Amino acid sequence: MRLVAFDFDGTLSDSEMMVLLGEQIDVADRIADITERAMNDELSYAESLRERASLLDGLDAEAAEEAFGDVRLRPGAADLIERLRDAGHHVAIFTGGFERGVERALDHEGVEVDTIVANRLPMAGGRLTGTVGGPLVTGTKDEALESLADDLAVPLDRTIAVGDGANDLPMLEVAGLSVGYLPKDAVRPACDVVVASMSRLGKVLEGYNVVKPEE
Repeated sequence: MRLVAFDFDGTLSDSEMMVLLGEQIDVADRIADITERAMNDELSYAESLRERASLLDGLDAEAAEEAFGDVRLRPGAADLIERLRDAGHHVAIFTGGFERGVERALDHEGVEVDTIVANRLPMAGGRLTGTVGGPLVTGTKDEALESLADDLAVPLDRTIAVGDGANDLPMLEVAGLSVGYLPKDAVRPACDVVVASMSRLGKVLEGYNVVKPEE
């Protein structure tokens, strides 16, 4: 068994959850700008996450749920997840994004993963509070990968990490195989392989004998 850890926003999904949420109250452009700066390692991820969450203060639960319902997996992502799980691998999603959006996207495709490590946007009185909580606000993805690998008794050299942004760098640097999915310039040097589609990622994993070639 291998442990395969995916980032979500920008990797498994081409949706940006925070931007979708921001569209509900006309702050999407401001959120997108902060996101881009964080993914290029121009400011700390925790700082960027808190700044973006503050812009969502007061968004009502119904609007938030509508935004989460618009989150989608990239074409081919669900099939690749199923191939990995059918081959006996443990598939995880590590995201600074939000568990509800991940769940809605997976449900839409009728696919499951084994582990989700994600953040949350607290609510009070049916509205977002403008704060953010969860294991990947200040926690890092290398810690998440190492902890899960230890729980599963999988050596780190049998782990695979797939990501695109600066907050993925820690797990890409410790994984046995590091894959950049359309990675930012600051991330590319840490990648063993760079891909631009889920079909290409599937071919790479076939080459490493992680999944069998499709018939």
